[in-house]
Amino acid sequence: MERKERTAPPQPHQLIMQDRRQVELTGVADVDSFDENAVIAYTSMGELTIRGSGLHIRQLNLEGGSLSLEGQVDSLTYSDAVKGGGFFSRLLR
Repeated sequence: MERKERTAPPQPHQLIMQDRRQVELTGVADVDSFDENAVIAYTSMGELTIRGSGLHIRQLNLEGGSLSLEGQVDSLTYSDAVKGGGFFSRLLR
């Protein structure tokens, strides 16, 4: 018997940034990597790379698809990279 993986419908993606110091995201499927200079997240609109300094993840809820971070944000870059399994999905296996 062939087993099919269930895929949830894409969540709406929203990005709110305040004063280049706080970022709130929805539609987050996974976080690939993070450190104080960069956070790479897979969203329903593609891969999002947030670069800056002193970046700190305040809250991450993959079930609800939300991510909150703070620090100095220098750039936000989207790409259409295919999700290959991020840091947290590998950690929780």
